[in-house]
Amino acid sequence: MSDRAEMRGPVTRRRRTTISGGGAAGVKQANGSKWHEAGEKPPHCPAKVKTDEVSRHASNDGKVQREKEMPGNQQPATNSPRKERSTVEDINVRLNCHVLQESLLSSASGYSNYRGILNWCVVMLVLSNARLFLENLIKYGILVDPIQVVSLFLKDPYSWPAACLIIGSNVFVIAALYTERRLAVGTISETTGLILHIFNLAAMLIFPSAIVLTVTSMTPVGGVLSLGVYTVLFLKLYSYKDTNRWCREIRQAKAKRLTRSYSCPSVARSNGSAVHTHVSYPGNLTHRDMYYFVFAPTLCYELNFPRSSRIRKRFLIRRLFEMLFFMQLLVGLIQQWMVPTIQNSMKPFQEMDFSRMMERLLKLAVPNHLIWLIFFYWFFHSSMNFVAELLQFGDREFYRDWWNSESVTYFWANWNIPVHKWCLRHFYKPMMRKGINKFLAQTAVFLVSAFFHEYLVSIPLKMFRLWAFMGMMAQVPLAWFVGRFLNGNYGNAAVWISLIIGQPVAVLMYVHDYYVIHHGTTT
Repeated sequence: MSDRAEMRGPVTRRRRTTISGGGAAGVKQANGSKWHEAGEKPPHCPAKVKTDEVSRHASNDGKVQREKEMPGNQQPATNSPRKERSTVEDINVRLNCHVLQESLLSSASGYSNYRGILNWCVVMLVLSNARLFLENLIKYGILVDPIQVVSLFLKDPYSWPAACLIIGSNVFVIAALYTERRLAVGTISETTGLILHIFNLAAMLIFPSAIVLTVTSMTPVGGVLSLGVYTVLFLKLYSYKDTNRWCREIRQAKAKRLTRSYSCPSVARSNGSAVHTHVSYPGNLTHRDMYYFVFAPTLCYELNFPRSSRIRKRFLIRRLFEMLFFMQLLVGLIQQWMVPTIQNSMKPFQEMDFSRMMERLLKLAVPNHLIWLIFFYWFFHSSMNFVAELLQFGDREFYRDWWNSESVTYFWANWNIPVHKWCLRHFYKPMMRKGINKFLAQTAVFLVSAFFHEYLVSIPLKMFRLWAFMGMMAQVPLAWFVGRFLNGNYGNAAVWISLIIGQPVAVLMYVHDYYVIHHGTTT
């Protein structure tokens, strides 16, 4: 005990002297030699660690810390290669400033971000149209007249032939429903039912056209509106007839596997707050089901349409606001911009001045195309989405990216999806299943489309010039030419040119003939 006490005494005193003196190396040598002479291992002492930390922080110049962390001054040597590399890279950058690369506007560069150029095009378009708008105001003044819009629909405020004709279309809807009910229970044969449907569908095209042609108080705009409603109902009831016939064929064949397009099990499905019941044939032959299909934004009938879970009120209000705003904009642009241009185009057409005719045609192309684009958005996006949201109709694909069309056929297949689906389901595919050539089937589709275009224009104007019919049939050779010789951006440009130039040609032809026939001279 006395020996250990003697050893602890000097050690303790030396550790105290090291704190006061600041010599860490001397402490290690003294302590180490003392314990080495005694032949014992130095005990683990936390006080020694604290003493070392105090000694490191006690030195004002940091010499003790540098001696422990960088023995032999080796730490700066490790940073020297990195510093040398950065120096070499900097020199290489200054020596070499060129890289093997293509110009951005070259097709081989792969560059595709032309957002700035697109913005520039939009700015130039706005500025050029603003100049035309100011020129129109200076030349003609304000021509917008809401009262004149009412006169386009009504000649006599006490006679509403277009509205009465539209209301009378319910007769044909009910006739189609009760014919299908008799077919479902077997009261009448398939042949008799087909004859009744053909008679009903034919009457839907003949009856309104006869009323429009004979009633003197029917205006051209009212005639277009009423015939448009009857044409839509014609396509809907044709699909209604076909779909129910397919259901009867499945039922008669005792098919165990029923697809959703025709029928589904009678189960209730909860979609949010509404519960939509799936029906199977003939449970769909009800007034509720029929009139839902009549007002739904589609031409193809199904027993169970896809339904949305709820009505989004904000979405509905936005679409309603768009409908009202763009409707007023369309009326204003037609009265202020398009009507004066058409009136000024009559004299060159009467005198057959081709240079002036071309100038008027190009002048009319700008407002006509702008009005067509606004009408597309108003009808296919705002109006149809409004109706679909109100009825919770789930399929909202009313159009696709027709503006990227590189062929004429792609445009006609994507700008009006409801009509395209109807033609594909009830006209094109049945012909293909019968072995008809693909080109002949496509030509037949354009033929039917040309008939309805002429039907909706010639009868309300009470003249038959076949301009719309020939314009639609001209799409067949145009589609062949574009698909054969033009690809990519050139095909897309050809589609745009046909839209911008083709429509005003037809408009000028009909307006010129209308003025000549009904007024005797051009204005």
